[in-house]
Amino acid sequence: LVGVHPVIQPILDWRIYTKLRSTYVEALPTLLGPDQRLHTLFHQAVAATGRLSSSDPNLQNIPIRTPLGRRIRHAFVAGSPDTTLVAADYSQIELRILAHVADDVHLRDAFEREADIHRETAARVLRKPAEEITADERSMAKMVNFGLAYGMSDFGLSSRAGISRQEAQEFINSYFAAYGGISRYMIHIRETASEQGYVQTLLGRKRQIPELRSSNRALKAAGERMAINMPIQGTAADIVK
Repeated sequence: LVGVHPVIQPILDWRIYTKLRSTYVEALPTLLGPDQRLHTLFHQAVAATGRLSSSDPNLQNIPIRTPLGRRIRHAFVAGSPDTTLVAADYSQIELRILAHVADDVHLRDAFEREADIHRETAARVLRKPAEEITADERSMAKMVNFGLAYGMSDFGLSSRAGISRQEAQEFINSYFAAYGGISRYMIHIRETASEQGYVQTLLGRKRQIPELRSSNRALKAAGERMAINMPIQGTAADIVK
């Protein structure tokens, strides 16, 4: 509804501010331990994909995308002057796993050449030289690269990228045409999961997906998204652990 009426954006802004205030600014100081530090609990067997989850407080959702959120991040400091907070992250691990399980020749080649994967994607999908890709085009390719494994639709892409649903659908169609291995993987994993009733990670950890046998179309579609996502995100979780 953004753009339909001027009141919508202030409502969304208010929602962001109240969330930041109640979840972080007001709540976190009350959760300090006797040593005046925050201590979270990490759980290995709560998230269905196998990812580590965090509670009391959840320290995996500290905001970073907005300037106001980043100000909250500044409250997190190392415990003493001689210690340092370190952030470590695998480089595009889920996309690399997708390139492997889908055995997509173009995605694998781009990683082996250490190319800018999102720029490369935009160039292949739009059939333009990589050096001519604009920041907006790269951004859209990045959304699709990360979003398709989570079942992103034309509606999801159009609302995030600020384009029409038709343009979004055309981009997604061109993406699957350019990356045939990914298209074949998604068809294969849906069929395999429907037959077996479960999917598994590369290390063999299984997830049952009863939604795949549901007569409810929405539930079945959700099950198919889980089937596509679990082998990728679950394998990433296994590797990180």
